[in-house]
Amino acid sequence: MTGRYALLYEYLEHRHADTVVLTFAEVEDLLGFPLPDLARRQREWWTDADASRAAAPQTDAWILAHRTAVPNLTAQTVIFDRAS
Repeated sequence: MTGRYALLYEYLEHRHADTVVLTFAEVEDLLGFPLPDLARRQREWWTDADASRAAAPQTDAWILAHRTAVPNLTAQTVIFDRAS
């Protein structure tokens, strides 16, 4: 995994817990840059629900770490669950 979201991938890949909950601010701290506005306003930025198109660069971070992402936009958190 390379690119802007590689540090998030590394973090998730090395967590032993099946569920990892991070605030958006914690994700930004890991990445070293602010999340785009869409990440705070649209669930699709995290879920990439459109399987007909190529995955967005950020989704590779959790997909390659064998995780799913479920955001709570109101709470500004995201739950990364280990994919089964």
